[in-house]
Amino acid sequence: MTSPRIMLKAWNLRPQKRLGQNFLSDSNIAQRIVESAKVEAQDVVLEIGAGLGALTIPIAKRAAKVFAVEKDRNLARLLRTELTATGIVNVDLLEQDVRHLNVQDLGLATGGKIVVMGNLPYNLSSQILVQLIDARRFISRAILMFQKELAQRIVAQPGGRDYGRIGVMLQYCAAVTTLFDVKATHFYPRPQVDSLVLEVRFGANNENPAVDEALLFRVIKAAFSKRRKTLKNALAASELSIDAHQADTALQQSGIDPVRRAETLSVPEFVVLSNYLSHVLGN
Repeated sequence: MTSPRIMLKAWNLRPQKRLGQNFLSDSNIAQRIVESAKVEAQDVVLEIGAGLGALTIPIAKRAAKVFAVEKDRNLARLLRTELTATGIVNVDLLEQDVRHLNVQDLGLATGGKIVVMGNLPYNLSSQILVQLIDARRFISRAILMFQKELAQRIVAQPGGRDYGRIGVMLQYCAAVTTLFDVKATHFYPRPQVDSLVLEVRFGANNENPAVDEALLFRVIKAAFSKRRKTLKNALAASELSIDAHQADTALQQSGIDPVRRAETLSVPEFVVLSNYLSHVLGN
């Protein structure tokens, strides 16, 4: 792997802080990520944030097809040149913001489930995860790298400050496994914090699905939007259009003490609560 510093200098480019650009500079780490994804010859891979190709090239050598998304047009030109020089022809480079990508259409077009990979920028990680959750029936698994702070929130269990909305949503519909740490020294420019690689397997934890999944996600959002408040007050102050009495009744009927707070509820408890509200609200 050519040093990211050298590659960027050769093209007279600089890392864009506003885009969260920190480039993986260790080929051993890149190889370890690809091996952890267990990419096989028949797989179609969606790579989020292709950058300089640290993951793109080793993925392409294993997969049938790679859709590599890169918003930065200058990086896309650089990467396209690298792919040509390497003789790789199974990469479709998509020059766009991944948030505007229709993953469902991609899944339908390829006729199978996609493997998603990438190093997600901190400021977009939550939005991208919600996007993947919405499209999960077209995704077999995702191997994603996050800043460690966010990764710890994703895998957090009830009872702690790290436990929050995105973690609950993801744990509702997927089994999330921590794979390994990646030190900040393995990136250029060096970020202030280490990263963590997670594996997400969709469908693995959905034994008790919600009656109305959209409502479930609204309930989760409402509960955590006022996380310092009791659940009764948080729900009553939310966009769920219920008053304090209805919130109190819903919680008690769901076997949940109204004075508890959002971070104490397990995923199954959120499902029970949303199922009751679905009945009450006539959804």
